[in-house]
Amino acid sequence: MNASAKLGAYALGLVVIFGGALGAGNAVGSTGTPPVADGHQIHTTPDPSRSAGGHGAHTEPAPNQSTTSTSIPGGLQVSQDGYTLTPETTTIQPGQATDFRFTVTGPDGGPVTGYQTQHDKKLHFIVVSRDLGHFQHLHPELTGDGVWSVKLTLPEAGAYRAFADFVPEGGSGLTLGADLQAPGDYAPGALPPVSRTSTVDGYTVTLDGDLVSGRASKLTLKVSKDGHPVTDLQPYLGAYGHLVALRGGDLAYLHVHPDGEPGDGKTPAGPEITFYAEVPSRGDYRLFLDFQHEGTVRTADFTARADETPAQATTDPKPSATPSASGSHGAHNH
Repeated sequence: MNASAKLGAYALGLVVIFGGALGAGNAVGSTGTPPVADGHQIHTTPDPSRSAGGHGAHTEPAPNQSTTSTSIPGGLQVSQDGYTLTPETTTIQPGQATDFRFTVTGPDGGPVTGYQTQHDKKLHFIVVSRDLGHFQHLHPELTGDGVWSVKLTLPEAGAYRAFADFVPEGGSGLTLGADLQAPGDYAPGALPPVSRTSTVDGYTVTLDGDLVSGRASKLTLKVSKDGHPVTDLQPYLGAYGHLVALRGGDLAYLHVHPDGEPGDGKTPAGPEITFYAEVPSRGDYRLFLDFQHEGTVRTADFTARADETPAQATTDPKPSATPSASGSHGAHNH
């Protein structure tokens, strides 16, 4: 079967599994409003000490509070609120380092040149394969005239999704998405099974807590190395950990951040990193945790299932602090 036929079969399979939600994720060229998934936006719990914005445009609920927002989850649209993500190319040869360039155009039709710094960067760039087997968290450079540039390698042939996560000056946080292709024959992989343990480079990360649709949930990730708890995690982009969640099928995007921050006098440098996150619907999600230790950023990955009713109490009605800052497969260029 040639590459085009395989891509077509893959897309058809996703439509059968995930229904209309996939259409929103694949409509890269459309600037219209795609269908709403379960009527919920993806949320993070805010840190009142930080300025408004953060990653993605969100209306923030209190823990344990359900929402009925009609906003579209982040990353499903190439255009939102007058802003459009425009890659110079959407085809990249697999296995080749490419100077990938793109712009974000604003409501006036011109390239955006002013961005708020969030978590030490003006823009965070996430690239994943459509089957969620490969993940990269990159930080492009603004080269002038509103053009962003980053070295990007797509490891193998297949379909990919790129997310630009930013806050324009004077605006609210946005996550825009675009599809990329690496030509060649490929077979999409199945979503990895649900698991609470991930290993990477001798580190073991365990996940405690459950995702519950429409409700803020407490997730705790514990890092150990060679059987010993890691208590000296290093700050990375202003936090001890960065968590990205992507919904299986349409790749609705959620970027959440931990409870507390380095140097606040109450947040230990491991082994546990606590997050508060809300997902918009039931289903399977891929979680990617970036953490830094001994000078190297590593990524642990999990598959988690969100239900309407948690298996056990995983939300905290009175968290001591709320998230304060801003994910395995594939290398990272940070």
